[in-house]
Amino acid sequence: MKVFVINEPFVRGFCRTQRWAARTRGRVLRAPDWLAYCTAVLEKENFDVKLYDFVANDWDKNKLRKIIKEISPDFVVLDSTTPSIYSDIECARICKEESSAKVIMVGPHISSLPKETLELSKGAVDIAAIGEYDYTVRDIIKNFDNLENVKGIAYRQNSEIKLTQAREFIEDLDSLPFPAWQHLDLMKYFDGGKLYPYIDIISGRGCPNKCIFCLWPQVMHGTRYRLRSPKNVVDEIERDIKLCPQVLMGGEFFFEDDTFTVDKGRAVRICEEILKRGLKITFSVNARVDSYDLEMFRIMKKAGCRELLVGFESVDQKILDNVNKSIKVGEMWEFMRTAKKANLEVHGCFVFGLPGETRETIKETTEFALALGLTTVQFSAAVPFPGTEYYDICKEKGWLKSENWQDWLKQGEQSAVIKYENLSSREIDHYVDSALKKFYLRPGYIFNFIFKNRSFSDIYRKLRGGLNFFTYLFKK
Repeated sequence: MKVFVINEPFVRGFCRTQRWAARTRGRVLRAPDWLAYCTAVLEKENFDVKLYDFVANDWDKNKLRKIIKEISPDFVVLDSTTPSIYSDIECARICKEESSAKVIMVGPHISSLPKETLELSKGAVDIAAIGEYDYTVRDIIKNFDNLENVKGIAYRQNSEIKLTQAREFIEDLDSLPFPAWQHLDLMKYFDGGKLYPYIDIISGRGCPNKCIFCLWPQVMHGTRYRLRSPKNVVDEIERDIKLCPQVLMGGEFFFEDDTFTVDKGRAVRICEEILKRGLKITFSVNARVDSYDLEMFRIMKKAGCRELLVGFESVDQKILDNVNKSIKVGEMWEFMRTAKKANLEVHGCFVFGLPGETRETIKETTEFALALGLTTVQFSAAVPFPGTEYYDICKEKGWLKSENWQDWLKQGEQSAVIKYENLSSREIDHYVDSALKKFYLRPGYIFNFIFKNRSFSDIYRKLRGGLNFFTYLFKK
């Protein structure tokens, strides 16, 4: 049984594995980690499976057509995102035209709108795997002639689209095999804000917080934080070092968990396991403003932690309350003071255009970001993805600029898709770009960027990241 798992082509440089799938302003390219997990599960079942990343290899749809025609797989697994969904369906159609393969589509868009997407595909997509799909894809392939008993799918039976019973989230994450990175060239993935090369580690799934705009917890992995054991996590780190030893030569691991620091005891135990094994690694993690703890930060630093990535979002408390962020502005300053005491860098994430936003609150948030003492920063426009509470609110109130998924990117670039009576989508985009320029074009920042380097790998990262960013600005 031949199975292809494919991160399919769209626009060049399209990063579909992040929460806002797009060609990002920094031209980030992240490895297809969820597809890599799916591939590993299929390998464990002894299927003849191959993971292809068309984006990282800069392959187009003609290449897809050629590979499908030459090898003729039995099953093809394709990812889906909202901005790329029409193109994703076109890729499914290519697979159908060039082979007799059954097409399984996974990912956030089809998980949010399974019936609509299957109807839109007009037979090009056979089955939708809804939500967390590691075992769903396996069960589809093993039971293709008896799909009604496969949990967590939608499929067409004659002229009717059927939904099966919802699949439970995976409880024993240690039972999953490690992502099948051996199918990919990990040196092809790049993020100017992370050391090069970087490798994703997912040590837990789900998020206990209920921000109305966050895609992954609401659509894919749920709102309960399920954890892997520290031993299992560090076993994967050691495996990854063997696959990509360059990560020890100036690179880092990145814990992609929604909030690595939400469980202090477990975060400390992972660090203790790293130290016990004598691993000399560097890593960064996602954290929350209200999870600051000096003891935890210090042991993280000792184990190799470099940076905390934090969603501040806005300095306006009303906006934070509107989106259920459950943090206080005062905690932001305390978080920064605690991180600095532990000598940890901080990457701050801010969102413009959330409910309650005005021109004045955007300006206040921009000035706040400049004053915090952040190492790097990300400003984005708010995006209401299908399946989130924020999308439902925007649709109800008429805030969506368009409901045509093709309009959710502007020539592949991130672009606001909401509009308010007092704030247009064009203004939101303008303020995002303006804030990025104010932060990154400061003389002090430029000096540190040029002269404070960790290694030759760091110089390469900065040169490439700077070029990516200025290419975006020049295009604008």
